[in-house]
Amino acid sequence: MPSTAPQAVVAPLTRAAIFLVASVNAGGDCEAVVRSLCGDLAALVRGVGFRSSDGQLSCIMGIGSHAWDRLFATSRPKELHPFREIRGVHHAPATAGDLLFHIRAERMDLCFELATQIMARLGAAASAVDEAHGFKYFDARDLLGFVDGTENPVAQAAIDATLIGDEDPAFAGGSYVIVQKYLHDLGRWNAIPVEQQEKIVGRTKLSDIELSDADKPSFAHNVLTSITEDGEELEILRDNMPFGDVGKGEFGTYFIGYARSPGRIERMLGNMFIGDPPGNYDRLLDVSRAVTGSLYFVPSATFLEDMAAVPPDPGQALTAPVPPSSSSDGSLRIGSLKESGRS
Repeated sequence: MPSTAPQAVVAPLTRAAIFLVASVNAGGDCEAVVRSLCGDLAALVRGVGFRSSDGQLSCIMGIGSHAWDRLFATSRPKELHPFREIRGVHHAPATAGDLLFHIRAERMDLCFELATQIMARLGAAASAVDEAHGFKYFDARDLLGFVDGTENPVAQAAIDATLIGDEDPAFAGGSYVIVQKYLHDLGRWNAIPVEQQEKIVGRTKLSDIELSDADKPSFAHNVLTSITEDGEELEILRDNMPFGDVGKGEFGTYFIGYARSPGRIERMLGNMFIGDPPGNYDRLLDVSRAVTGSLYFVPSATFLEDMAAVPPDPGQALTAPVPPSSSSDGSLRIGSLKESGRS
């Protein structure tokens, strides 16, 4: 049996990235155009990346819940569903998105050229609904001044955290990804004393050393985002990047998290926005506002190549049904998280 090649989920972090979210348009041959791109994406990456041997260009393609049944006449990944809006102490909205392209390279020109080629191939079949250009900020810091991604798993641990295995064998080698854009109120943040900032984050600002358990409050960001099950930490892989528009006074972080189960990231977000226990929320959200939120399945590279020439079932409805939720009111059973938006 041939091996399954994953997409470049665990590729090294880079200095530049473009996060491109698109919706598949209705009518005509839109679905066929998107499937054709699935099969040709790897060749596009090779073609653009060949111009710089050390550019480390890669692209990960994710597919949202509502688009899946329109594109593929296959079963669905077991845990694929729309992003679930969270209403807690703060709000995490669910926003539109059928396709995600996470483009990474050491140079922004490579990212920009690949994004241009992708949108040219999609043409009238899809419309961009959100785009952010991320950049490395000094020594991997966010615009709040703290190093971001220190606790990312590496090597085999990253593979184990992100790639699906025997739990969903039809989609082995795939992954799930959740993306959110956060806008920061830097004036308000910079008015907070550094010592208090460090307690909010759970690490020292200059040296990036984790605070001791005795010094970390229960609402520290790295406390609320640490998830364990049966004594084992459930890890995710983040590739967050700063973005911004100085002229508009827009300073943000693009959160992107990969995991073999979206439930890991959803639990973290529930802790952040609702609190653990409820009300003990992440104080970073007092100065950082989520403005987008969407969830995607990342098929293996092998799946994308194989599915490019496979049409959907002619009897399929063009709109995928909303998967059954885990409780009668559509919540995740942690505070008030609802399925909302088109993702």
